[in-house]
Amino acid sequence: MTKKLLMGNEAFAHAALEAGVRVVAGYPGTPSSELIETVAKLHASGAARGVHVEWSTNEKSALELLAGASYTGARCLFTCKQVGLNVASDPLMSLNYVGVKGGTVLFVADDPGPISSQTEQDTRRFAAFAKMPVLDPSTPDEGFAMMRAAFDLSERYHTPVIVRPTTRINHASTFFEVADATDARPVPDEGFERDPKWIIFPRRAYQAHGEINERLAQIARDFAHEPALAAFNPMVEGGATSEGTPRLGIVAGGVSAAYAREALRMVETRAAEHGIEVPAYRFWQVGTPFPFPEDAAARFAEGLEQVLVLEELDHVLEDELLKHAGRAHAPYQVKGKLTGDARDRGENDVDDVAARLARFLGVAEAAAAGEPLAYDTADDPLPVRPPVLCAGCPHRGSFYAVKRALGKAPAVLCGDIGCYTLGNAMPLDAVDTCLCMGAGITMAQGFAVAEPHKKHVSFVGDSTFFASGLPGIVNAVYNGHDITVCVLDNATTAMTGSQPHPGTGVTLMGPKREPVSIERVLEAVGFGCIVHADPLDLEGSVAAAKEALDYEGPSAVLFESPCVQLVKPGAPATVDADACTGCKKCITEIGCPGIGFDADARGPKSRERGQAFVDASLCNGCGLCTQVCPFDALCHPERSAQRGVEGSRPGSFDSGGNAASAQDDKLERGSHA
Repeated sequence: MTKKLLMGNEAFAHAALEAGVRVVAGYPGTPSSELIETVAKLHASGAARGVHVEWSTNEKSALELLAGASYTGARCLFTCKQVGLNVASDPLMSLNYVGVKGGTVLFVADDPGPISSQTEQDTRRFAAFAKMPVLDPSTPDEGFAMMRAAFDLSERYHTPVIVRPTTRINHASTFFEVADATDARPVPDEGFERDPKWIIFPRRAYQAHGEINERLAQIARDFAHEPALAAFNPMVEGGATSEGTPRLGIVAGGVSAAYAREALRMVETRAAEHGIEVPAYRFWQVGTPFPFPEDAAARFAEGLEQVLVLEELDHVLEDELLKHAGRAHAPYQVKGKLTGDARDRGENDVDDVAARLARFLGVAEAAAAGEPLAYDTADDPLPVRPPVLCAGCPHRGSFYAVKRALGKAPAVLCGDIGCYTLGNAMPLDAVDTCLCMGAGITMAQGFAVAEPHKKHVSFVGDSTFFASGLPGIVNAVYNGHDITVCVLDNATTAMTGSQPHPGTGVTLMGPKREPVSIERVLEAVGFGCIVHADPLDLEGSVAAAKEALDYEGPSAVLFESPCVQLVKPGAPATVDADACTGCKKCITEIGCPGIGFDADARGPKSRERGQAFVDASLCNGCGLCTQVCPFDALCHPERSAQRGVEGSRPGSFDSGGNAASAQDDKLERGSHA
């Protein structure tokens, strides 16, 4: 065993490996991605023996693969973020009815905020909908223990089990004692055994539904009474011990339980400083929110008159306590999101929780002076920093070229999930819609049906193309929709940390496969117009976009240029002070963060207007700005010399439309961001 400082996701990976997981699959999505990357690194180093790990094409594919492996008796781990569970929901709902053989854990990371997601959906609700148990850690340490317990629980009841951390748990770091090497549990000798139970027919589903209801009731009892599982639902009393049975109760789940513990210490310390006694209270952390441990709730509620509930994101525990109060005819009042006593969205934090607890406990003011006790220790709000495409990002050129090609033609521009969602920001203003992964392609078809007089464009990334775009691509051909699909191929899954995908050919198990060609897929399904473009070549990109837009029927532009994270930056552009007029077109047209404006700069043509400047620490030498400037004031001699020479720019694409060795080397080293 070795003591290591690990991020929560890294620790979850070690916990699963120590539990004997044999097959790990998922789809990248912040804040969950690092778990699979950690397993891949440990496998590559020889420390994780006997495990298979992969980034699957999407979440549905990953869970279905794991279902098959689980039926043999292999222990399996699925990973995704909360919206990824939507993609896997079809096999998920049936899998619980069919059941599993090998322990099957679904690691689903929720994203309160949301910090990097489309929604704030709460996986605890999904767990109740799918009728499968969920464990909700308050710290990375607790999550480590829950991960191991989840595999045992899954095998005992033949049910998938969800482990649901949130962003702060996923990305917090602490020290762990972890095994130096692990071995996957072997598949049982009998392996997969043919049995009608593996085939989901209506009659079998009816029978299984009853079995699910019975096992949920038993699991709820285990959560309340079995020591190993009840330990995830600790209950303590605090405040004035002389008062006897507390009248006030505090319930918290997930990371909010950690906030509440720290906040209670703050409240008690501040109250003591002012000579105020904190009334007796009972605190209960619920680490197993579904099925709700009703027997533990009954013990907690004994003698209470008021209960404050703190949780992220939905009012799940609050609802359960209200239901318990109704069933038990208990006299306590429940306060929380539904009553305005807790935040109704986003993340909780220690300062806010402390202020709410102080009010709830009746110690919000100093006894003598009646002055409020401040708990908000935050300084003035930090300035807002809106998200922006990286300096040199090839997507900027793709959006700009399409806008230039469209001119004043009426159009609807449908975006998608990825870095390129940022194409909606000014000055590009090139994304009108964004719903979910892959939806841009199919939504454009809906717009085309309803408003045929407009041009209809969809933007999709190379990873998203394979993950969720293919059904929409086929639908466009099948139904003859007049749309233009712009595939922004930067040779990676950039937004979640530069993971590989089918178009790269790189796998987590080592061997490099033949990349799946996006062009050949489009040809195979029947796209009649497919053009290529380098988005950093403005003139060529505009011409390619015009060709595709003028085509009647499904057409595609493949904008191919590697992500800036995959290539070494070139020499930065420079500004010719004698040529700059201060027109700001380089800023107002493409909005690259590598270009700024100095209002005090003077030149023979700019005079009192100021001049543009290039931040050499940000510029990667892409050269797009030099093609936008109408006065040739932005210069990049090296790129000018390279332009037109096949494959001369850094990270050039090979004949298969994939980034060359820069990406392969990075991924083979396992150095995912």
